[in-house]
Amino acid sequence: MNDWPEGFPGDNRGSRYGRGSSSARPESARVMRQVRRGPAASPGQAAYGGAPPYQGGVPQQPSYVDGGGYGPGDGYDSGYNTGQVYGSPGGRGPGGPDDGWYEPRPGPNWRRRIKVTTITVVTVLVVTSVGTYFWADSKLNRDVDLSKVIDRPEAGEGTNYLIVGSDSRAGMSAEDKKRLRTGSAEGKRTDSMMILHTGSNGPTLVSLPRDSNVTIPSYKGSDSGKLYPATGRQTKLNAAYSEDGPELLVRTVEANTGLHIDHYVEIGFGGFANIVDAVGGVEMDIPQDIKDTKSGADLKKGKQTLNGEQALAFVRTRYALRGSDLDRTKNQQKFLSALANQVATPSTVLNPFKLYPTMGAGLDSLVVDEDMGLFDLASMFWAMKGVSGGEGKSMNMPLAGNAPNGNLQWNTAKVKTLVNQLKNDEKVTVSGN
Repeated sequence: MNDWPEGFPGDNRGSRYGRGSSSARPESARVMRQVRRGPAASPGQAAYGGAPPYQGGVPQQPSYVDGGGYGPGDGYDSGYNTGQVYGSPGGRGPGGPDDGWYEPRPGPNWRRRIKVTTITVVTVLVVTSVGTYFWADSKLNRDVDLSKVIDRPEAGEGTNYLIVGSDSRAGMSAEDKKRLRTGSAEGKRTDSMMILHTGSNGPTLVSLPRDSNVTIPSYKGSDSGKLYPATGRQTKLNAAYSEDGPELLVRTVEANTGLHIDHYVEIGFGGFANIVDAVGGVEMDIPQDIKDTKSGADLKKGKQTLNGEQALAFVRTRYALRGSDLDRTKNQQKFLSALANQVATPSTVLNPFKLYPTMGAGLDSLVVDEDMGLFDLASMFWAMKGVSGGEGKSMNMPLAGNAPNGNLQWNTAKVKTLVNQLKNDEKVTVSGN
């Protein structure tokens, strides 16, 4: 049985599958056309029937030139005879003017990207800096009111800080007191006192021995507001702090030196140790073996990194030192300068995991005057760093021996020269003990 349409070889049955045929063969087999590229069939040549021009058994198909299969003028144009894609000579198909399917992706706008990135980074830094400033400012304990200090000397050039290390145990647990060997004495006393002067001739750090012989001047009680007249009473410098706190200490230092104190900074035992631990320890060159059962110091000579507990023991030690309190003040100066230098290093300042704990530990434990700002505090630390870096000078208050009551007597002439040089922000030429 031959299923080919009429006109195929071997099939003389005519239009077997024509319209109306009862055969089940679908009409699509009859109307399916194939596109033939090339010249149209000559007029009169039948699409079906007649002698087949092909020998392979494939019937000749209708041509679709000019709308193939339709007569001239029918108005149909499939577009296939021109090679056009979707009917437009300017299409972006093969053979089109761009000879590509899509327009090329434009290159990245690096100038715009850099600008956006820069703006984003600057914004983050500004927001972080502002947030950090207000956070740190809120943690400062501004508990000292210098306006209560009476009969103050005239301020000179530069800035003078009175830096006090107290034996305050505030916030320390019983375990901390035992570990740090601070004891459990009530009240507060000063373990160290220093004047730090900053100005155009470099910083100068002057230690005031706590056994210095001073005269307690007239003063107004910090809590009562009562005026206490001067009696000429002479005592140790640290007694002024014990009697009426920071305000009387400032009043006593100013009255006995004639130097105006601009800012007051105090730190207790626990806060000192916490700061040292927060920065990861402080490297010190210990001048000699130190073993002191009272402070708990047990240190070997040479360079080593001290943790908070060791550092506190080191700065408190005096009984194991030949010069006692005078040698202790020198060790305190060295250590505080080294600590300031450690805090100001890029490894601390640029590392938020170290910077924020350090700031938190320090700000929580510092007691400052009401007018003290973060910039003043930063200036103080940078000045102390300068002392350790050789840009400034550190010394003890010049002494002349012992007073009749056994306290350390200042050298009046040298102290006067020193104070005048500090007031005028001149280079300090006076030497101390």
